[in-house]
Amino acid sequence: MALTPDDVVHKEFQHVRFKDGFDPEEVDDYLDEIVVEWRKTIEENNELKSKLAALEAGQSSQPVAETPAVSAPAAPAAPTPAPVSGASATGTSAGIIELAQRLHDEHVAEGEAKRKQLIAEAEAEVSRIRTQAEAKQREESARLERERNTLESRITELREFERDYRSKLRTMIEGQLRDLDQKSGSDSTPVSAIGL
Repeated sequence: MALTPDDVVHKEFQHVRFKDGFDPEEVDDYLDEIVVEWRKTIEENNELKSKLAALEAGQSSQPVAETPAVSAPAAPAAPTPAPVSGASATGTSAGIIELAQRLHDEHVAEGEAKRKQLIAEAEAEVSRIRTQAEAKQREESARLERERNTLESRITELREFERDYRSKLRTMIEGQLRDLDQKSGSDSTPVSAIGL
């Protein structure tokens, strides 16, 4: 796989729930790809340096008279732009790694910021819910207290009513008994005389 700086810039990792950052396996795999490409680039750079050194050593060891004869075959084989591309490849590899590190740091910072934001939102939600629950509990306690007071006053009324009712009933029954006693005392006629 030919890895370019654009590949590193545009690489997107999957977000993982319940963890900070990205999927570690995916990041490790991608970094492994970068390392492989970087090693290839270093090997190519070393090969090009050794070829350049061999060509330079070959040109300096030949006599001046033979230089025109050797220059013809050396021209197509001499990779004069190759060292520049090898150096730029090394620079590109270092740039890729630096870019990857910067992207990693940005993603970690973004994840930390998101985590802090989520924690702050959750704490605000907890505070709001707690405040609502406390207000509801106070309302319910006040309502229950009013209900209790109402029931207690109703019980007191019913007890007074019962006491009055018993008193009146007792008075009435006692009055009825007195009336019966008075009638039976004044009416001494035997039962046989009544005709029963």
